[in-house]
Amino acid sequence: MTNKDILLGAVADDMTGATDLCNTLVAGGMRTVQMIGVPEVGYDVPDADAVVVALKSRNTQPVRAVRNSLEAQDWLKVAGAKQYFFKYCSTFDSTPRGNIGPVADGMLERAKGDITIACPAFPINGRTVFHGHLFVGDVLLSASGMRNHPLTPMRNANLVEVLAEQTPYSVGLVRWETVAKGPQAIRDALAQLRREGVRHVIVDALSDKNLIDIGRAVADFKLITGGSGIAMGLPANFRASGALGSKASAARLPAAGGHAAVLAGSCSEATLDQVAHMKAKSPAYHIDAAQLGGKRDIVADALAWAKPQLGQQPVLIYASAPPAEVAKTQRKHGRDKAGILVERALAKIARGLVKAGVGKMVLAGGETSGAAVKALGVRGLMIGKQIDPGVPWTMSLGDRPLHLALKSGNFGAPEFFTKAFKVLD
Repeated sequence: MTNKDILLGAVADDMTGATDLCNTLVAGGMRTVQMIGVPEVGYDVPDADAVVVALKSRNTQPVRAVRNSLEAQDWLKVAGAKQYFFKYCSTFDSTPRGNIGPVADGMLERAKGDITIACPAFPINGRTVFHGHLFVGDVLLSASGMRNHPLTPMRNANLVEVLAEQTPYSVGLVRWETVAKGPQAIRDALAQLRREGVRHVIVDALSDKNLIDIGRAVADFKLITGGSGIAMGLPANFRASGALGSKASAARLPAAGGHAAVLAGSCSEATLDQVAHMKAKSPAYHIDAAQLGGKRDIVADALAWAKPQLGQQPVLIYASAPPAEVAKTQRKHGRDKAGILVERALAKIARGLVKAGVGKMVLAGGETSGAAVKALGVRGLMIGKQIDPGVPWTMSLGDRPLHLALKSGNFGAPEFFTKAFKVLD
């Protein structure tokens, strides 16, 4: 372990969500490292104020998600974590089985806590919570593109009800009218709910100030759960306690080299817009997911197309598709197998591109990012400059560093792919 214990230990349920959280912590002046999966016992963590362990647990079986999350939490405890954070998507991606409720229950029990909050709000990216209901932009979650998500369709915007289906414990709410009064009012409301035996509390938030105030109110909580936005207030807590030094730049990365490429597997509306924008400006290759698993070597075809294009401008290889195409692929292969086929294909392509000299790569989609970094043998990431809210550049640890941007499917402006490489330059 490090000579200096870490302050915050976080467990994220997917790759891009982990990077999103890292970005928030770095912006608050915490030197942050993202680990890919749970390191083995005794792994020497680079000196950092916060460590975020990225899992692939969002869509696994709840029992497995809990087991993996607790393994990560145990490792973070040995690393010296003073507080724990469970990071999930700002659209509360889950099903009645979980995995948000079961993992939060497991981590809270392991931390010996009796209450935690759940706040996925991220206003700068259009995620707000009002009277317990999650909004995406100006529409309820249930009316957003998430209602058609192929794995976790979200058709109820009432987070109290959604979470109550996933846990045997009581779920409460701190409404915006209380949050707007500031940290002490939030603290008092949480204390009252604790006395009533409530274990999970949805907390409203409409602005960054709300998130910062909530963060201050939960300084003594053993576990916090939510999107990355709720972490905005945490660095100040550690700074106020004297455990964290003055705010300084924690986002510097060495210069990037090599060719540039984008791999997109997410089928979210935001990623589809980004694919359309880049296709109009750069070389692009579409992978028909319905054709994967057959006799034709789709990976070889994609790499054969890409290699002559490298060095001229960033290239795009994408399996992203609108809902009708996704449904067609799922009917052919089955829902789970369809996703696995896409992940494996893009992971192999990522490895082939790096061998061909790519050193700067944008990966769009949590599942895509997780599969690709695993295939590339990446163990950990240093966090660098932000491209768009929630998405920074990172650099892999090790002898052969790669610059990677791991983008949640829902994040980023339409021009994100082309903008990313300008930020890095």
